[in-house]
Amino acid sequence: MKFIMKSVLFSALFASSLSAYALKGDTDQPINIDSGSQSLDMENNIVVFSDNVVITQGSIKINAAKVTITRQEGKKETIDANGSPVTFQQTLDNGKPVNGKSNSVHYDLGTEFLILTGNAELKQQDSFIKAQKITYDVKKQQLKASSGGKSRVKTVLIPAQLQDSKKTQKK
Repeated sequence: MKFIMKSVLFSALFASSLSAYALKGDTDQPINIDSGSQSLDMENNIVVFSDNVVITQGSIKINAAKVTITRQEGKKETIDANGSPVTFQQTLDNGKPVNGKSNSVHYDLGTEFLILTGNAELKQQDSFIKAQKITYDVKKQQLKASSGGKSRVKTVLIPAQLQDSKKTQKK
């Protein structure tokens, strides 16, 4: 039972780490996980939520077909979400939403490293980045985007929105 509670907590950490500028109160809000089914493998420390999984916490919302949380001995949990696509949204402190999607999401809580794979996209207002794969190192706040041989990374930046973002951060 202790593992289940920690797994739920780490699901929330996964959601809250998607943006360094998320609403400050989000992580203090209750974590709600709604799914068609849930299974727990206590011997292997794996909990699986499936059948239209919806995770919410404050302004954070994640939708996935399946979410698997795994704990290995002596290590922090890893979270894998799959869907067509996995989507997430969150409101920043400046009141503006951030949206993302990809076919799969992998988050390692130990290394605080997030990987979006397959039709990955991050969007804030009209600015966005699309790639086959987007990685984000939460500790270093470093984002990398790459695409397979035939495709290219696409980025659209709206200068006026970037200026608004800088002004809000200085306040």
